[in-house]
Amino acid sequence: MEPAWSETRRERYGRQLVLTEIGPSGQHRLWEARVLIIGAGGLGSPAALYLAAAGVGRIGLVDNDTVELSNLQRQILYRTGDVGRVKVALAESRLAELNPDVRVTPYAVRLDAGNVGGLIDGYDLVIDAVDNFATRYLVNEACVSAGKPLVEAGVLGFEGMLTVIKPGEGPCYRCIFPDPPPAETVPDTRQAGVLGTVAGTLGILQATEALKLILEIGDPLVGRMLHYDGLSACFREILLERLPSCPVCGRITWSKASGGSSTS
Repeated sequence: MEPAWSETRRERYGRQLVLTEIGPSGQHRLWEARVLIIGAGGLGSPAALYLAAAGVGRIGLVDNDTVELSNLQRQILYRTGDVGRVKVALAESRLAELNPDVRVTPYAVRLDAGNVGGLIDGYDLVIDAVDNFATRYLVNEACVSAGKPLVEAGVLGFEGMLTVIKPGEGPCYRCIFPDPPPAETVPDTRQAGVLGTVAGTLGILQATEALKLILEIGDPLVGRMLHYDGLSACFREILLERLPSCPVCGRITWSKASGGSSTS
């Protein structure tokens, strides 16, 4: 049975409701969905804005940083007057202004091995919008262990990458990158720079993949990596393989029927 929608909500989500892949039942599924975004910066900002606009019912935001002036070139949730203020508190307010239907939970904490499991526990899927390898490996392991889909992306300079990690259906982040590169060989955005619109492009693609996963439509980027080159306006798809000896997902099996994971 399709849920009832008020005229106000029918108008707000009208362009989605007419899509046969969504309709009222799909919109209701979005309303019931719970998405955790780790990182409220260049990737997390556009992802959060578009998920809120789409009517995702609950969004969690993890970030312990405050706004810096250098953030404003790409982190579109914030304004000049926000410099020095806590990012997730501002994000909660801005997303509520955009769509009061959405419940936003801010977590102004530094993600670590002690809290990552508890943070992802109350959510259906996770968007990884961080900028360092250590946190990526940490989030990947937690999501695989919990059987939670993970939408992964990264940007540097004029390029970005995107993939979806779905435990039991494709490779995890550790399969793709078995070992982190030496820290001195990988420049960060402070050193190498990043074009703000490239971060925006990848953040919006992360939101799109999350919506597809929630609605169970289309072909999510499981077992595939999308590489974007902003200078040539070129997308390239790379096929990925699961690593049987992977220390994270090598012994994990996943049941579609139960939606859970187990160790074999």
